[in-house]
Amino acid sequence: MSEGLWHPVHLAGSLILLLAACGDGNDNAGVDEENDEENTAAEDGGEDERDITELTAEDWDVETVASDLEVPWSLAIADDLYIMPSRDGHIIEVQDNETEQTELETSDPIAHEGEGGLLGFILAEDESEVLRGFAYYTYSGETELKNRIVALEKQNGTWAETDILLDQIPGSRIHNGGRLALGPDGYLYATAGDANVPDLAQDKTNLAGSILRLTPDGDVPDDNPYDDSYVYSYGHRNAQGLAWNSEEELYSSEHGPTAQDEINIIEAGNNYGWPEIEGDESADGLEDPAIHSGNETWAPSGTAFYEDVLLVTGLRGESLYAYDEEAGEMATVFDGEGRLRDVKTDGEYVYLLTNNTDGRGSPGDDDDRLLRLSIDE
Repeated sequence: MSEGLWHPVHLAGSLILLLAACGDGNDNAGVDEENDEENTAAEDGGEDERDITELTAEDWDVETVASDLEVPWSLAIADDLYIMPSRDGHIIEVQDNETEQTELETSDPIAHEGEGGLLGFILAEDESEVLRGFAYYTYSGETELKNRIVALEKQNGTWAETDILLDQIPGSRIHNGGRLALGPDGYLYATAGDANVPDLAQDKTNLAGSILRLTPDGDVPDDNPYDDSYVYSYGHRNAQGLAWNSEEELYSSEHGPTAQDEINIIEAGNNYGWPEIEGDESADGLEDPAIHSGNETWAPSGTAFYEDVLLVTGLRGESLYAYDEEAGEMATVFDGEGRLRDVKTDGEYVYLLTNNTDGRGSPGDDDDRLLRLSIDE
C-alpha cells in the first residue's frame, strides 16, 4: 500500500484453503495460547480439479516476499503493497522488494507485554488518496492493561492515530483477542479476549470475551443485538480469526483452554459458551462449535476463505488448515514453516505470516517471514 495507490484490503481471495490456527500461550498456566493463553484450486475447465483439503506442503510453490520481520501480527494487502503491524508498535510496509518499518504514533504508548501489543490492522474502504486504516492495540490503563480500537492515517510517511473509536476493552498479558475485519455490511468487527478472567465472557455488559461490532466512525450500529452495546456475540475465550463465506456467514477461530480449540459460526446475540461449556459439552442457550480440536492443539489465529473453503493458521499447530465441512474435519494443507499467525488470499496466491519470533517459537536466521504460496501445477 503506498500513497496514491490506495485500494480496499483484499481480505478474501481465490483459494480453497481452510486454516486452523495455532495460538499464543498462557503465561500463567504455562500452556500456549494455543491451549491457554495464548483447487478447487483446479484450473477452470480442467479435468484434474484439485481438492484443497487434500493438499500437502509438497503441493505448493513457496516464495518469501519479506524476511527478518519482528513479530508481525496481521497482514493487509493493497495491490503490490503489504502492510503488517509488529507487536512492539511498528508498522512494516513491503513494496517492490523493499521493507520499511516506522513506529506508529499513538495517544498512549503501546504496551508490548505478553500477548499484548499492536495486534489487528486493516485498511479503510474509502476513495481517499491518503492511506487510512484501523488498528487494535494494548496500552497501560490506570491499574491494568487495556485495549482499544483506533483510526489511523499515513501522514508525511508516518502512520499516526487520528481517533479512538472504542476504548477500555479489558486487557491482560494473555487473551487480548485483537483481530479486526471489515464485514460485508461495511461495519468493523473485532475479537476481544476474556483478559484471563473467564467469567467476563458471560457478562454481556462487559466488552471482554466478545466479538464486537461498530461503525467505521466508532458508533454502535442500530441493528446490534443489544441496545447501546458494541457486543455482537459473547461467551468467547480468545477468538483471533474472522472471515465471511460467500453466503456472508461469519466464521471465527478461537483458542481453547487445553486443546479444545474451536471454529464457530457467529450469529448476532448468540452465547458461545465459554467458560460454561467446551469441546463436546452442550447446554441450553449456548452454541456448539462447528468443529473443535479435541485433544489436539491448533492454537488457531488468522482465517480466510478461498472459494468457500475456510483456511486457518495454527500457532502451536504450526500448520495451515483447511476446514472440510462435509467431512467435519480439519486438514493440514501446509506446514514446515513453524508458527503461523495470519493468512490472506488475493485471487491468485495464499499469503502467510510466520510468528516464530513471538517468544514461543524457534526462529530461524531469517524469521519472521511473509510467504506467498501458489499451487504447484
